[in-house]
Amino acid sequence: MFKRILVANRAEIAIRIIRTCREMNIETIAVYSTADKDSLHVKLATDSVCIGPASSTESYLNMDAIITAAKVTKCDALHPGFGFLSENSEFARRCYKEGIVFIGPTPKAMDLLGNKLLARKMMQKAGVPVVPGSDGPVENLSMLEKIADRIGYPVLIKASAGGGGRGMRRVLKKEQLEAMYREAKAEARACFGNDEMYVEKLIMNPKHVEFQILADEFGNVLQLGERDCSIQRKNQKLIEESPCMALKDDLRKQMGKAAVAAAKAANYTNAGTVEFVLDAKGHFYFIEMNTRIQVEHGVTEAVTGLDLIKEQIRIAYHEPLKLKQKDVRLSGHAIECRINAEDPSKDFKANTGTVEFLNLPGGPGVRVDTHLYNGYATSPFYDSMLAKIIVHAPTRLDAIRRMRRALLEFTLEGIETNVDFDYLLMHHPSFIRGKYSVNFIEKHADEILKWDRAAGQKENDKK
Repeated sequence: MFKRILVANRAEIAIRIIRTCREMNIETIAVYSTADKDSLHVKLATDSVCIGPASSTESYLNMDAIITAAKVTKCDALHPGFGFLSENSEFARRCYKEGIVFIGPTPKAMDLLGNKLLARKMMQKAGVPVVPGSDGPVENLSMLEKIADRIGYPVLIKASAGGGGRGMRRVLKKEQLEAMYREAKAEARACFGNDEMYVEKLIMNPKHVEFQILADEFGNVLQLGERDCSIQRKNQKLIEESPCMALKDDLRKQMGKAAVAAAKAANYTNAGTVEFVLDAKGHFYFIEMNTRIQVEHGVTEAVTGLDLIKEQIRIAYHEPLKLKQKDVRLSGHAIECRINAEDPSKDFKANTGTVEFLNLPGGPGVRVDTHLYNGYATSPFYDSMLAKIIVHAPTRLDAIRRMRRALLEFTLEGIETNVDFDYLLMHHPSFIRGKYSVNFIEKHADEILKWDRAAGQKENDKK
C-alpha cells in the first residue's frame, strides 16, 4: 500500500481524506496557502507544506508548487479531492510523469469526459440516452438559431469545457438567444480558456439524479445507487439525498445500467459520478460525468456502508474491487445539507468572519464533515461551504426529522449561514412529499424566508 499521500486540497475534503489515510496507516502531507496556515487540515496531517499566497491561482491551482511539495516530501501518491485541480488532466499527467500516482481516473478518461460535447457523442455511441441537441459545436449565432428552431424552445446553451454551472445559459424564447449566447461564450472563455459551445433542448423542471460509480483496472464497474441533487440554487447543489423518491425499481435499474455503460464507454477507473436529468414522464438523459469524488459522497457512504475514499486509494494501488454488483446493498435513507457562509435574507450573499462559538450536532445517525473550530477565521478567497451535515435513518421521514434535529443543534456564532433556511426547507410540504425539481429554490425561496422557526416547528408537529 502507499506509504505517503499528498492531499492537494483544503478544508473539509482534505480532512476527510486525511482521516481515511490514518485508518489505513498511510502518512499524509497537507498543502496550504498563507491564508490557510491555521486551517484544521494542516494540523491533522502528518506534515504540511506552504505552497503559496492566498490566491488559489498561486497556491491550490499552482501545479509546480504542489508537485514540488509531493516530490520533496517523497509522496508516492496524490489525492486531489474535489474542485481545484481534481479534474485537470494536465495535472494528472504531470503527476504520473514525476512518478506520483494520481488517485483518480486516467488523464485520457478525464479528457474524454471533461469535454461535454465529446462525452455526449460517446454516450450516444454507447446507447446512453442524451438530451436532443446539436451533433457538434455551435460555430456561430446563425448555426445556433437554426438548431434552436429545429429542437424547439426552451434551449440550454452549454460550454463544451464547462462545469459547476459555468458557461451555461437557459434561453426561454428566441429573442434572448443572441444575448445569452454571447454571455455564455464570454463566461466560458474566462473560466475555462475555451469558448466552444453546444446547445441542447432544455428539459423544464427536471430532477437532477446522479449515480455513484466505482471502477477498477480489471474491468469491474459498480453503481452504488443514486442521489437526488435537485435542491439547487444557480446550478449549485444545496441538499442531496439517497435514494431518490421519484425512481421506481424498474427505472432505477435502467438508470443504473446506463451509468455503468457510460463508465465502460470511457474505459473509466476509480470513483466517478454519472449525472442525469429526469423529466416528469420518467424519461432520463445523460448530462455529464464528474471525474472525481463528489461533495455529496457521504450520502452514498451512509446508505452503502462503504468508505469511498478508501476504495479510491485501493483502486489507485491497482487492487481489484472486493464487491460485485450483487453484493451492493442500500440501507435506509440519507440526507445531506450543505452549510454555507451566506445570508439567505440578502440573496444568499457570501460572507466571512471568525467562529466565536461552535456547537456541532451529534447523536444517532448524524455525521458532520467540517474544518471549523472555535476561533477559526474564514477566508474570502475560497468556497463558502463551511460544513456538511449528513443524516441516516431507516426511512425518509425519519431522516427528515433527524436532519431537523441536527440543524437545530448546529450553532455557529460570528458568521451568517444558511442553517435556518435549511431547517425551514425541511418543513416545506413539497420537500416532505419528495415532489420537487431543480426549480424548487427559485420557486419557494421567498416563501421560506417569510417563515420563522416557530412556524416550522408547528409544521413539524403535524408531520
